[in-house]
Amino acid sequence: MSPEEYLAWERREERKHEYFEGEVYAMAGGSPRHNRLSSKITSTLETALGGRCHVFSSDQRIRSRERRYVYPDVSVVCDAPVIEQQDVLVNPTIIVEILSSTTEQYDRGLKWDGYQMLSSLTDYVLVSQERARIEQFARTPDGRWVYTSANAGDHIRLTNGTLLDIDAIFAGVFELPGD
Repeated sequence: MSPEEYLAWERREERKHEYFEGEVYAMAGGSPRHNRLSSKITSTLETALGGRCHVFSSDQRIRSRERRYVYPDVSVVCDAPVIEQQDVLVNPTIIVEILSSTTEQYDRGLKWDGYQMLSSLTDYVLVSQERARIEQFARTPDGRWVYTSANAGDHIRLTNGTLLDIDAIFAGVFELPGD
C-alpha cells in the first residue's frame, strides 16, 4: 500500500492504524491506567504551557519520516502547526509515549528512530505504567540527544523549561488496571 492509499483508507476506518513502508498495523486500545496517564500528561502540559503551544491527543496522526505515519499518545507543537494533507502533523516539538508491555520495544526502537528524524522535535518523553518513572530524550543545540530519567519525588524539565512533577502525574493511577 502506498502512503497515499494508506491515508485515504485510514480516513474511512473506525480504528487507528500506523503505517511503515507499505505495511499497516492496527493499534490496540489502552488500559485505564494508560489512558489516565495520557490524560494527566495532557492536562499538565496544557496548564504549564498556558496556551503558548498546541497539545494534541493520541488521535493526531504524525508523519515521522517518509513512508511512516504514527499516532503518539500526546504531541505538542510550540510553533505554528504544519499540517499536511489536512490531518497529518509534521512539526511536533514534544512527543509523549505511555509504555506498555506490548509497545515498549517499538516505542524505544523503530518509533524512536523515526522521531529522531523530526528536526522540530526537542523532547521525547516515555512514561512507565509499571512504576512512577518518566524518561526523557532532549535534543541539545548541536543535535545530540541527552537522556534523563526521574522517579517518585523527582521532576523532569523539558527543553522549553516545563517541569513534569512525577508524583503529581502518577497520583492515583496505580489504583487503575494497567496492561
